[in-house]
Amino acid sequence: MTINSHSPPAVEFKSSTFSVPVLSLASNDLMLIEQLLNEKVKLAPEFFKHSPVVVDLGEVHKKQLILDFADLVTVIRKAGLFVVGIRSGNELQQAQAIALGIPLNTAPTNDVKIDTKSKVIKAPTNDEFVENDSTTMMITKPIRSGQRIYSHGDLIVLAQVGAGAEILAEGNIHVYGTLRGRALAGVQGNTEARIFCSDLQAELISIAGNYKISDDIHGAISNTPVQIYLQKNTLVVKPIV
Repeated sequence: MTINSHSPPAVEFKSSTFSVPVLSLASNDLMLIEQLLNEKVKLAPEFFKHSPVVVDLGEVHKKQLILDFADLVTVIRKAGLFVVGIRSGNELQQAQAIALGIPLNTAPTNDVKIDTKSKVIKAPTNDEFVENDSTTMMITKPIRSGQRIYSHGDLIVLAQVGAGAEILAEGNIHVYGTLRGRALAGVQGNTEARIFCSDLQAELISIAGNYKISDDIHGAISNTPVQIYLQKNTLVVKPIV
């Protein structure tokens, strides 16, 4: 068989970065963990749907709590999440992870933590994210594919949202660049929430669980400033005049 020297290799390793949420646990109560996970998934189903997670057992290990990792993975999978890595934990938990085909000491992740003590989702706190007050989060840099941002109030993005990115807010969402990826406002049931953007090219938009996908929203409204709101349980996409 002749191999074309210009053809790319069949197998090739490449350097890359991607963001994965971190499930940070501070309890070994599997019933409590299952309850809280289900509550979080119900609040933002599109955000968590088939999401990969890295399990951080640092607090569990520090407190010397007994936790069967295999049972924990079963609970997490029941919530519709996929465990792709483990941080910390004791030798037995790490051995259980290896037996399940789950790697240890995974690559750096974009730490969006679900904390079973505080029962809240914490957004990343690096220089790309600025909180002006307790109700508004402001993003000053582009949101890249794979990144997920959650605001407990309004979310203001002063740049573009890339394809494959997800932004969620309990309040309104304002995007002053092109909106690709997914945007979900009013994720805790706020039907008065709205989405505003300069250029709507999203894969999915949602308000209080009511959503439209790209096939339903693209067309004449592209490259036009729009607002999205709920009217009689139906999403309305209207140009901003």
